[in-house]
Amino acid sequence: MATATQDVRDRSEELQRSTGRRERHNRSEDLHDRSLGELLRDLSEQTTRLIQQEIALAKAEMTEKGKQVGAGAGMLSGAGLLGIFAFAALTATFIAALDTGMKFWLAALIVAVVYALIAGVLALIGRNRIKSATPVAPEQAIESSKEDIQWAKTQAQSGMR
Repeated sequence: MATATQDVRDRSEELQRSTGRRERHNRSEDLHDRSLGELLRDLSEQTTRLIQQEIALAKAEMTEKGKQVGAGAGMLSGAGLLGIFAFAALTATFIAALDTGMKFWLAALIVAVVYALIAGVLALIGRNRIKSATPVAPEQAIESSKEDIQWAKTQAQSGMR
């Protein structure tokens, strides 16, 4: 999903470039000559575009984190399955120890230990993947929105002067 995130960023940068050109143009003309309706229309259009891009960025970010959580959950599922195999092998070990003798149960015990080690490794990897995807919040979109709000406040204050 990195490409979707990159597409959103590219569109965001394009909007910022086009908005920057519009701002330079607006500064060159006297804002007092423009009607309130024109100014409000421009504000509405830019705000709508900005909100749409922030939502798209948040969606892309959440999709990416969801995939990480899914991969971690899959690893934990694999660890659970191998844990069941370890228990089954351990059970077979006890049965073999009582039934036939040392060599068979020793082999079954080795299998159980190997399964348990694999389950442990998968559990650790899965836990780390899930940890890396949390908190499940679109951090980039939130930070970008905060920057946009600060920029709008600055523009509003400079427009009042």
